[in-house]
Parts: sequence; structure tokens; C-alpha cells
Amino acid sequence: MELNLQNLSVGLDTIWVLLAAALVFFMEAGFAALEAGFVRSKNTLNIIMKVLMDCALGLLAYWAIGFGLMYGQSNGWFGRSGFFLQGDFSFLGLNIPVSVFWLFQAAFAVAVATIVSGAVAERMKFSAYLIFSAVATGLIYPLAAGWVWNSNGWLHNLGMLDFAGSAAVHAVGGWASLAAAMVLGPRLGKYGKDGTINAIPGHNIPLAALGGFILWFGWFGFNAGSTLSALHKDIGLIALNTNLAAAAGGTMGCLYTMFRFGKADVSMAINGALAGLVAITAGCAYLEPAAAVAVGLIAGLLVVEAIGLFDRLRIDDPVGAIAVHGVGGSFGTLAVGLLAKDGGLFYGGGWHLFQVQLIGLLAVSVFAFAATYLLFRLLAATIGIRVSAEEELEGLDIAEHGFQAYNELVNGSFSTAALPSVLAESWVEKVETN
Repeated sequence: MELNLQNLSVGLDTIWVLLAAALVFFMEAGFAALEAGFVRSKNTLNIIMKVLMDCALGLLAYWAIGFGLMYGQSNGWFGRSGFFLQGDFSFLGLNIPVSVFWLFQAAFAVAVATIVSGAVAERMKFSAYLIFSAVATGLIYPLAAGWVWNSNGWLHNLGMLDFAGSAAVHAVGGWASLAAAMVLGPRLGKYGKDGTINAIPGHNIPLAALGGFILWFGWFGFNAGSTLSALHKDIGLIALNTNLAAAAGGTMGCLYTMFRFGKADVSMAINGALAGLVAITAGCAYLEPAAAVAVGLIAGLLVVEAIGLFDRLRIDDPVGAIAVHGVGGSFGTLAVGLLAKDGGLFYGGGWHLFQVQLIGLLAVSVFAFAATYLLFRLLAATIGIRVSAEEELEGLDIAEHGFQAYNELVNGSFSTAALPSVLAESWVEKVETN
């Protein structure tokens, strides 16, 4: 009887984590739709291709190197076993197969690279981005996250609480985005010589909204799946807190822009909901529902102000990734030190947990920023990171991929501008023959 109950527990946990892994991986579709909607139509395929290659190339990099650095037997700073998913993983104490654990963790890894893809949209060389994506998933993210989540990681041993990754995933991706955007520079025409900030609207806000909804949906796997168990006592609380924080962030994004600008800004409402999700990710298992609402409300306000601030600093981020993930993730990490039911300052726990959270946040953020900054400087000095002005004006879809996203009718016929030259010639020849 005991053996059967154990098998049932393993089976339930395995199915749950597989489902959660699928939900988190499906978030990449959300990222693709969100970022495609927030950029101009001439760069749609390019941003989708970046997200696709985060999944393809990023998964291979995490399999080969990243997982071992993150969850291998560690000296506190990096893992030294488990590369290519080989070796004994019994020391992890999992109740699920390591292959299932890897699938879940790999979905997190590719999300970090994809956060950066939005911040560098519309002007970065595709070849240089591929190198960044591989390094981010295979090295930068695994090292930082391993400090937090490896059972021997130095921040884990310090007592840092980051249940599903406000710091380990989102702050890492957000502050890496800041470094990338700083080195890359703004899009042509974004900032005038007189200091003016020129809006460059996304071409399909409904598509961006769909991406936001998909991300919200996938976040139930992101947070509740981090229990790694279908039988976890707090799984319902985690899902509830996740939903409430998103709702509060979206509400604040809407109402605050109505109050400040006189109009409800759709993009700010979307990013407000995402900021709420990012911020609650660290504390979803540690906070009461009312605290989750407070976290979401503050995150929704912060993201609006942060997007404006980075624009005033002339840091061009087409999708708001730095504000959503960097600022939202940082706030959410620190909020645990204030609002955690066990150890939070506002619950009588004193300053200790807040100090630990601050140390952990600074460690992973500074590392992610510095590593990305150095990598982008190295790439800029070698293969180059930015397309030419002519290519940027033409659009990266044609310049980098030879296709455009939308094949429009011209005088009753499909435009051949969407096709590579060889295919275009074949199309014209076929039409003339007929």
C-alpha cells in the first residue's frame, strides 16, 4: 500500500510539472505576440525569429551547459556536474524524473533571453543576437539563478526567498535588457537633438494584448508550477496571489494613465498587468492575498513611471522590458522582505529578511548587467551588433530575413516585395506565362 501511494505521488507530481512546463513554454508565444505587436510591421518577422531561436538555440545551450552550472553539484557559485544532462542527480532530492525537472527549468531559461529580445528590437543584428541568446541561456542566467535556487547556492544559504523568480528570472532579464539597450543605442528618430521624445507606435496593439493574455495564462504554470508538486498545500494560494497581483497591476496601469494623461493607455494597462505578475513571482507563496493586491498596484504604478524615466534618460526600449521585468522584478523581490507572512518587516520580522533580499537582488542584477554589457561591447568590437541605417529604415524583416510579415495586394496581385529575389522572379515569370 505504501509503495502504491508513493507511485501515485510521483505520478501526480510528474503530470503537474509537465503541464506547468508546457504552460511556461507557451509563454514564448505570448512574448512573440506581445513584442510583435509593439514593434513596427517591418520588423515583425525579425522579433518572432528572435523568440523562436531563444527556444531552439537556447534550449540546446541550457541542455549542454546551463543546467549543470545551475543545478549541478555546486561550490556555492556554480555547478560542476550534470552537463548534457548526464550523471547522477539523486542529490537534488526530486520526487519527479530529472528530465521533467529539466523541461520546467529550461522554459524559464529561454524566457530570460526573450525578455531582452524586446528591448533590442528593431535595430540589432540577428547574428549577434543569436550569440547573446546562447550565452544568456547557457551561462548568464544559470549562474545567477543557481546562486538563488541551487541547494548549495550562496544566496540560498543566506536565506534569500524568491519562490519563482522575480530576481532570478525577471530582474536578471530586465537589467540585462538595460545593458543591451545602453550599448546598442536608440532607434533612428526616437530622440530629437533638441531633447524631444518621439513616440514610435507599435503596429498591432490587439496582437500585443493577445500576447499579454497568453503570458497571464502561462504565469499559472510559472508560479504554481514552481511547487514541483501537485500536492503542495499552498498551490491554490500561489495561483490566487498570481491572479490578484496581475489584476491589480492592470487596473493601476489603466487608472493611473487616465488620471495622469487623461486617457486610458492600453499598452500601459497591458504592461501594468505584466508588472504585477513579475512582482508577485518572488512572494506568491509567502504573501497574503491582500498583500499580493498591494504588490500589484504598486508595480502597475511603477511601470508607468519607469517607462517614462527610461525615455527621459534616452534609453530606448520598444516594449518596456526594462520597466516591467527590471523594475517590477526588483520591487517584487524587496516586497518579500516587507510583506512575507513569516519574516517580513511589516509582520514583525524585523529588517533581516529585507536585507537578505536586497543583497540577493543586487548580486544577480549587477552580475546580469555587467555580463551583458561586457558581452555586447565585445560583440560590438568584433562582428558588430547594429544593422546599418539603411537596413533599419528598410526594416529588419527584409534586411535580415528576405521576407516581410504582411503580403499585401498591389493592383489586384500579391506584392513580390514579401519574397526573396529568386522566388520573386519565379512568381513574376509564372504570372507572365499564364
